[in-house]
Amino acid sequence: MDVQNLVSLIPWTFIAQICNLFIQMYLIKRFLFKPINNILEKRKAAADAEISDATKAKEEALAMKADYEQNMLEAKTKANEILTTAQKTATVQSEETLREASVQAAALKAKAESDIAQEKRKAVNEIKDEIGSMAVEIAGKVIEREISEEDHAKLIDEFIASVGEGA
Repeated sequence: MDVQNLVSLIPWTFIAQICNLFIQMYLIKRFLFKPINNILEKRKAAADAEISDATKAKEEALAMKADYEQNMLEAKTKANEILTTAQKTATVQSEETLREASVQAAALKAKAESDIAQEKRKAVNEIKDEIGSMAVEIAGKVIEREISEEDHAKLIDEFIASVGEGA
């Protein structure tokens, strides 16, 4: 009956179904799998390119970091050198200033000593002039009267006392 027709195998239908299957497989492979495979390959290539770019960017970042660290190290070294140079310069300048102050102090001291010596000579000359005038006065007094030993000692004592008061 009918059930037998459903289970039975008809050779022409079987051949047609197999041909239909091959045609469908060809069409699916041609119009579906190839474009999908192409899209997958493009995606894979894009992903590989992004991974490659990311790797290159990471390498560049590491290189930039190393350069930055090297530059920072050089900057610190230069800053230390500048600081050391500035300290040395400050030390030299302070020593030079102290030396100049010492020279100026020595010059002032020498000038003061010279002024003191000059004033001393001036005072000595004034005293000599005063002594000379006193000697002339004494000589005048001696000439006016005759001097005894007592008068002579008395005049000398007066002279010494007057010289002591003048100094």
